Amino acid sequence: MQAPTNQLVDKAKKFAIPATLIGSFVLGAALFVGHGGVHAAGIDNPSPLDDNSVAALTALDKAMESVTQRVTPAVVNIAVTARVSPDEQQQQGQMQGLPPGFAQFFGFGGGQMQPQPQIEHGVGSGVIISPDGYIVTNNHVVKGATQIKVTLHDRRVLNAKLIGTDKLTDLAIVKIDASNLPTISWGDSSKLEPGQTVLAFGSPFGYFQFSVTRGIVSAVNRQNPYSDDLRKPGGYIQTDAAINPGNSGGPLVNAHGQLIGINTFIISDNGSFAGAGFAIPSQTVHAVADQLIKTGKVEHGYLGISIGDITPDNAHFFKLDKASGALISQVTPDSPASRAGLKTGDVIVSINGQPVDTGSALQLRVSELTPGTAISLGIVRDGKTLTINATVGQYHGKSGEAAGEEDNGQSPAQGVKLGVGVTDLTDDIRQQLNVPDQVHGVVIQSVRPGSPADEVLQRGDIVLEINRIPVTSADQFIKEVHNQPADKDVLLLVWEKGNTSYRTLRPDTGNNTNSNNDDNN
Repeated sequence: MQAPTNQLVDKAKKFAIPATLIGSFVLGAALFVGHGGVHAAGIDNPSPLDDNSVAALTALDKAMESVTQRVTPAVVNIAVTARVSPDEQQQQGQMQGLPPGFAQFFGFGGGQMQPQPQIEHGVGSGVIISPDGYIVTNNHVVKGATQIKVTLHDRRVLNAKLIGTDKLTDLAIVKIDASNLPTISWGDSSKLEPGQTVLAFGSPFGYFQFSVTRGIVSAVNRQNPYSDDLRKPGGYIQTDAAINPGNSGGPLVNAHGQLIGINTFIISDNGSFAGAGFAIPSQTVHAVADQLIKTGKVEHGYLGISIGDITPDNAHFFKLDKASGALISQVTPDSPASRAGLKTGDVIVSINGQPVDTGSALQLRVSELTPGTAISLGIVRDGKTLTINATVGQYHGKSGEAAGEEDNGQSPAQGVKLGVGVTDLTDDIRQQLNVPDQVHGVVIQSVRPGSPADEVLQRGDIVLEINRIPVTSADQFIKEVHNQPADKDVLLLVWEKGNTSYRTLRPDTGNNTNSNNDDNN
């Protein structure tokens, strides 16, 4: 379960053990030991380890203390009073397909949302990035704010003004009226490697202000598994440094005390730290913050493609020697990509001469470009290397129709090797599923549990291609599937809820392996 980390969780108080209780227990234990004739004075205590034996540990402690002392003065606590509209409350309370308890973390107060407008109170964190009072935090921390108060490390509480927000990256800038403030320096998140030491700062649970936790970079370039818009840039830093509700907007820093990320969400079954915290990389934060400070808004670059990763399972379908590149699974009509001549099935391997290893890497780089920028894309199309010139457009928000999963009442034709039932995409089904007229394929009507298609396909998906061959009828789909050798993977191009993706399946051979290459837009 993903959770923004600005939620104030009062339940944490239940786990606090009163000091008097602890004191009584210790006293009782001491009396019991004394009564038994065991005397503390008669026990030989081991001598402490000498400085040389623990030199490495004490050096690490001192280094972490130095980083903490350097960063903490620039960390702030943010308290927000916000008005939540009825529509937002209804949306928060009716999230579909999320783990139990997940929806509560999208509201400031948690619990059940009421249909009438409400004033809610929330807490989060932030970090000062300029001496004159500009502070970066998360958009979800200050969303709908009617009042923002910032508590500085010296305990001053100041009113803050909202300068600008960017919903796409979940970042925001607020400003306080002050000068000569302590700041943090920028680090380069593109140089992060798994295993590096990082520190996370913030106000866990809202009332443990100016806390710090230590961990490592668990992974880089992570996608948001619960993104409500697949066009949102990924590239998140994953860390095991403890991040809890209230840490949203706080800094993630490297061993030099440089800002390399902004804490933004966690994945947990109970809404609290479970070893998987995520931060927006400084590469994104710096670019967005600069634009928000200058203009109060952000213009994101846009090509108009849905993209995924090239994997060892699908590389040979695109005549690639290695599993590297961004795979185009959809090109939006009348977009910068379509005007440049990009096609479904193209693999982008470079941008402006710089290699592209993954779909998320391409997402980040395009998103940071100014609309109108001319770029050169190196692509592989059917095994041939081409160069395509394009002009970056401007991102204007989410697009695409949402598709439901209506039962059309027809008997599916069985593709027994994959474990799916398919049927033709009729006009009635197209209307029921809100499938655009330009989408042509066959409808997945059933998926057999435990089959190769299980967890890769679902009822209501539209299969557009099989092994790069367009399919327009259930009979054609079944014929193509049955013509596949039993030991060969099958590559499907699937339309789902306004986006398309390539998905690789291995037909039943007694030992199935499945992979799902999701859209990264």
